[in-house]
Amino acid sequence: MNRSFRDIVAMKAFPADLLLWLAVTVPVFLANESPEVRQPPGLPLPWVRIAAVPLLALAVAVGRRWPVVAAAVPVGLALAVTPELYTDTFMIPQLLLAFLLGRRTAGMRAGLLFFTGVCLAGLVAVNLTPGSTLSNWLSLVTTAVTNILLPWLAGRYVRQHDGLIRSGWELAERLEREQSLIGERMRLVERSRIAGDMHDSLGHELSLIALSAAALQVHPGRDESARQAAAELRVSAARSTERLREIIGVLREEGESAPVLPSGDTVAALVERAAASGMAVTLHGELEPLPPMADRAAYRVVQEALTNATKHAPGAAVTVRLGTDHASGEAEVTVVNAAPPAGPLPAPRLGTAAWAGAVARPAVASGSGGYGLVSLDERVRLAGGRLRARPADGGFAVTARLPLTAGAAATPPDSQRELALARRKVRRRVIDAIWLPIAAAAALTLVTSGYDLYTARRSVLDAGVYTELRVGQSLASLGSRLPAYQVDAGGRPRGAPADPRGADECRFYRIRANSPSPAYRLCFTGGRLSHKDEVPTVRR
Repeated sequence: MNRSFRDIVAMKAFPADLLLWLAVTVPVFLANESPEVRQPPGLPLPWVRIAAVPLLALAVAVGRRWPVVAAAVPVGLALAVTPELYTDTFMIPQLLLAFLLGRRTAGMRAGLLFFTGVCLAGLVAVNLTPGSTLSNWLSLVTTAVTNILLPWLAGRYVRQHDGLIRSGWELAERLEREQSLIGERMRLVERSRIAGDMHDSLGHELSLIALSAAALQVHPGRDESARQAAAELRVSAARSTERLREIIGVLREEGESAPVLPSGDTVAALVERAAASGMAVTLHGELEPLPPMADRAAYRVVQEALTNATKHAPGAAVTVRLGTDHASGEAEVTVVNAAPPAGPLPAPRLGTAAWAGAVARPAVASGSGGYGLVSLDERVRLAGGRLRARPADGGFAVTARLPLTAGAAATPPDSQRELALARRKVRRRVIDAIWLPIAAAAALTLVTSGYDLYTARRSVLDAGVYTELRVGQSLASLGSRLPAYQVDAGGRPRGAPADPRGADECRFYRIRANSPSPAYRLCFTGGRLSHKDEVPTVRR
């Protein structure tokens, strides 16, 4: 029987889940809990430990699909023992499953909502538990920050780090594939360059020879033999041009025809021919002398942009701006075409086909397949510049920045820029995932510490006042002399001895502000002071 992919994944994950279950269950029975945790009002610790075995197994089983549920199990067990959440028995499960919560969830919402839910659940537990006060809830919040929030942040950091590594490997594989294609493409590009150079030089010269021969053939001052020789020269030059075109066609890339313009053509001449053909194009500024690679790149930028404007926005006004930024050492070439006009277009002096044959490369004008800007970006990049193409006010804008001096290194390709961008995004996400919760936890810690400090100072009973207290005095007469707060905000301190028999109420006050132990104990029976002494408590 063929096993499904899900079954195979489950079988591979079973050993890891088994180890995780042992890691979160064994510490439950090895923890040496303090005696206070075993006392009411929490559930009996031995029974909670027994219930933890299947519940933690369930948490591990559903942890991959529902990590929030898994992290909530040890929190619920700890709250069942003590409303303060702090217990050595379930500290390790809380740390591990909170870490896995950050590791297995992509966004921040799940972790932050879980932390908030734990704090709210603790507030409810404190209100429902007899003898618990606001101080117990603040202790719960501190424990939640330590056992839940910080491990969750660590898990998120590991997840973001793994995502960065995975993105790096994916981009590395992409770079390797691109590198294998670059070798083949470079050979094709080199053949195209050879073809272009040969045609630009030889084809242009042969065309001039043919024109000169035609002029001699029709010259009235020549005899018949000279005219015949000129005609033969013209036919021979035309035949040589045709053969050259056929030979160069083998070297060129498939579908690309030879250029019809000389290699020394300028941007100004290109714009002038476009305007003469009926295109609404204007030229502003001029370029300083550029290195050969940058000069041809600037020419191709204007040529490609004008061709695309003719093809995709016929009749639209086009503006060509040339300028030099000496501060950055770059020349800037910008071609902007407006949105095509609505309604019928005016008849141009030359048709689109004539414009394509006279100004631009026919292969690009007739159907470049969308790769014109890609090739143009590569040409500008190899010249050490940068190309940007974008929509602009209903039209389109192409901007190239080219170096003014020769020897400029080629700018990084798109894949490297994407890798750098991915790294910056991951770093920003990691920072956002860390500083926001840490800032919230720091603010909460400051509030908690300030509250504890305030209540500690307001819960100190002056030694002189304690000495003056006499058994039998009424609580009403002592009210103005007693501090506003008690140890643990009115709750019973940990480790305090049992109340004297017959006492209705016992109050505990600090002797020193910086320590809750020992404490003064005042017990009242029937509204009068019946017992006073100094008792030890457990230090927090």
